[in-house]
Amino acid sequence: MSHKGWIGVDLDGTLADDESKQFPDIGAPIPLMQERVKKWLSEGKEVRIMTARAFDATLVELAEIQDWLKEHIGQELALTCTKDYNMIELWDDRAIQVIPNTGQTVADELASIRAAHLGKVAQK
Repeated sequence: MSHKGWIGVDLDGTLADDESKQFPDIGAPIPLMQERVKKWLSEGKEVRIMTARAFDATLVELAEIQDWLKEHIGQELALTCTKDYNMIELWDDRAIQVIPNTGQTVADELASIRAAHLGKVAQK
């Protein structure tokens, strides 16, 4: 592998559709994320599936996730429900990104930049 670290990808709602709410079934793949993960893998990047399903999962449940991954991604991937210092990104439908060491969200910062820009444009 040409880089260090791994990319975490949430399963339900990020890589697999969870609109049906038919847990424990896994929904259809979300095409954009499916292709993104395949691209990362083709580039030699390490991708792990970050899912709460991995917490206290039975071997059968883990095998079902791996079967889904083989069918829709083309290979098995590491499954986890924890992060570590080697995780470089987390793709998740529920996460709110925070600017390190500030407590401020990226959305707040973007809104502040946009408001400042609009204020400058209005002054012209």
